[in-house]
Amino acid sequence: MASFLGIDVSSNSLDALVRPQGIKIRVNNDPAGFDALCKELRGFSIKRVLLEATGGYERDVMHFLQDAGFKVIRVNPKRARAFADSMAIKAKTDAIDAAVLAHYAEVIPDQPTLRISPDRALLRELLQQRDRLIQQRDDDRRRLKQAQSAVVANFLKTNLQHFRSQIKLVEQAIKQQTTALNDERVAQLVQVKGIGLVTAGKLVALLPELGRVESREIASLVGVAPFNHDSGKSVGKRSISGGRFEVRRSLYMACLVAVKHNPALKARYEGLRERGKLAKVAIVACMRVFIVQLNAMLRTGTPWRDVVLPQREVTQIKKVA
Repeated sequence: MASFLGIDVSSNSLDALVRPQGIKIRVNNDPAGFDALCKELRGFSIKRVLLEATGGYERDVMHFLQDAGFKVIRVNPKRARAFADSMAIKAKTDAIDAAVLAHYAEVIPDQPTLRISPDRALLRELLQQRDRLIQQRDDDRRRLKQAQSAVVANFLKTNLQHFRSQIKLVEQAIKQQTTALNDERVAQLVQVKGIGLVTAGKLVALLPELGRVESREIASLVGVAPFNHDSGKSVGKRSISGGRFEVRRSLYMACLVAVKHNPALKARYEGLRERGKLAKVAIVACMRVFIVQLNAMLRTGTPWRDVVLPQREVTQIKKVA
């Protein structure tokens, strides 16, 4: 009998439930607990394991189970909560959440899972640290403009000097780690105007599916795919939703540059603006085309200038423009 495992992850413990047998398992969130969990699962034919993204607390057990041969899917907590709401489950405890996740594991469609190597995990962490430093720098820049005393202004200026030096150091580490990955996709991406080494590193670290999936899926993963809101004769406004915010933010900045240097993207942007579209709406539309083209470039292994989208993808883009 195929079984499904749901795991509710906290900083110190793991609450798991095997469905449909209803076996409850509680272990520590540490290597000894992972071993104990695997021992408890002996004798079950686990088809899928599902857990939530919990700020990194789930990473070690996810990697351990993947190495042990289990198919592990990590989902956004909002999706798990929406599933619980659809089942009219309002109560929330660790045991209830594990049961909900096990049920979700049973019905969720199969999807490919990519194993994150230690080198790629380190690059991701460095990129996240850079984002945090930039956020702190920008926050203190705003505070400096509002500072009313010289004493506070001096503290803020000292902070800004520290943040600038730290950003340079972490960017050097990012470049070294990106080079250490030896990922040929990075070399291809940096040839595209608008994409530097940091942006290329972010794309391969935070969007490992790039170049390995179809155009619709890559646009949806980034969060630039427009969704329909139609019912009967009513045709609603298309809008984007979800996706990976960090990737989308980097792609937005890259696309601002690409629109200036890429004739096709520039023509598309200007055409949308002439039709009355807002600047940000036009940029998002260009972002969708941009990521689809990058995906096609990496999937086919051709240089940027030689990328030719399949006719079905061209037609799809025109329909949703």
